[in-house]
Parts: sequence; structure tokens; C-alpha cells
Amino acid sequence: MLFAVICNDKPGHLDLRMATRPPHVEWLNGLNAEGVLKIAGPFLDGDGKPCGSMLIIKAQTLEEAKSIAGEDPYAKAGLFETVEIRPYNWIFNNPEA
Repeated sequence: MLFAVICNDKPGHLDLRMATRPPHVEWLNGLNAEGVLKIAGPFLDGDGKPCGSMLIIKAQTLEEAKSIAGEDPYAKAGLFETVEIRPYNWIFNNPEA
């Protein structure tokens, strides 16, 4: 099953995001190699600067998806103001369909 992980950064935390980016990207590369990561990228603010994240991950249950999301170095660093995890059905342009 797929899950959308929608994260909004705390206001004024761009420096924390940028400082934590290398381990975050390394973590994403690991998920990608395992076949867990389907889509990932930042949300952008009005100035084109990152202000949140969206991931589509593969997990068996919501609890597993929460566990995976909790391992994100951004989450561990306290970057996110909110995190929402919802089941997702990828219909259009899914290369695995």
C-alpha cells in the first residue's frame, strides 16, 4: 500500500532544513534502494524556497508508514510543524500500474 507523507516546516527553519539536508538525502537514497520510496520532493514558498516535504512511500500498514516517516533526519531534527500520513492510490502515470 502507498502512503502520502505531507510535512510542513516550522516557520523560520530554512537554516535547519539546509543543515540537515545531506543526511535527509542519504536516508531517501536508502529508501529508494529498498523500493520503499516512490516520490519525494519539497514544497516551495512564494520565494521558491523549500518549506515542507511530500513523500510517497510503500508500507504494509499506517503504523509502518509512521515508523518510516519518523526515521527522517528532518523529523528527528524537529524541522516539521505538522506531519500528515494518509493512504494514497496512485492512479495516473504510475509506472508500476
